[in-house]
Amino acid sequence: MLKIRKYAAIDIGSNAIRLLISTVTKPENKPVTFKKTSLVRVPIRLGQDVFVNQYISDNNISRMKDALKAFQLLMDCHNIERYRACATSAMRDAKNAKSLIESIKKETAIDIEVIDGDDEAAIIAATDLHELIYSDKNYVYVDVGGGSTEITIYSNGKTLNSRSFKIGTVRLLNNLVTQDDWEQMISWLKIHTKGLQKIEMIGSGGNINHIFKASGKKLGNPLSYFYLSSYYQLLQSLTYEERISQLQMNVDRADVIIPATEIYLTAMKHSRSRSIHVPKIGLSDGIIKSLYNEDVSMAS
Repeated sequence: MLKIRKYAAIDIGSNAIRLLISTVTKPENKPVTFKKTSLVRVPIRLGQDVFVNQYISDNNISRMKDALKAFQLLMDCHNIERYRACATSAMRDAKNAKSLIESIKKETAIDIEVIDGDDEAAIIAATDLHELIYSDKNYVYVDVGGGSTEITIYSNGKTLNSRSFKIGTVRLLNNLVTQDDWEQMISWLKIHTKGLQKIEMIGSGGNINHIFKASGKKLGNPLSYFYLSSYYQLLQSLTYEERISQLQMNVDRADVIIPATEIYLTAMKHSRSRSIHVPKIGLSDGIIKSLYNEDVSMAS
């Protein structure tokens, strides 16, 4: 008998808010499949407010509520069984986050959970990341967001270490990342990759996904350090307007892509990674997988 379930994930990030709706099918005696039915992204840059002024502005509160009301309607239309809404770096730091969450709950019935960096890394690890990780290789997984970067080190198929750093694209755009922040990340990478050989990187986030798509490579083939470095030089050679017109970037992508690429290149350099895999997974995918795993666990 074919079992079909529908789940939704809401990712409230520092650069955008996303709704992912997935259909999970489980044919009898066959592996379960996860299909992305719908993905909606709204570029509400909460981090621009919070990292500079510590509060989410009235304008972005209004936009956020409108987006979440629309998400609620979409979830109803798709007959979603379960959902989970997770907020990351910007909402962690916003001084008006608590009152905003209560207000959103009243107006939309959506219950928002603010997660820390460790939770974020753990949820992402619940994705099909293990399918990329071979037991005889070493990997550095880097997820770059608007407010923070989550890094996890895998060796022999197991997690060695994981840490969240307050280095994100929106923070960098606003000159809110110090040299000490960079040195902490670099030092941590050097210490925890010391002695590891043949290290490869796995990257996630909208910016590395965009770069991978622009490369024309087929899914499963990694990008080289040389390619990423060359693309970074191309980005820097173009103005913001030229990146939109010539590289066909969205207006909210054309500015953050440069600091994002800088983060990936820095992580690659100091972990001695020569290539980066881009599986196009992220927090939303991890939320869907964790919801399904919870249901399976409760049913067993």
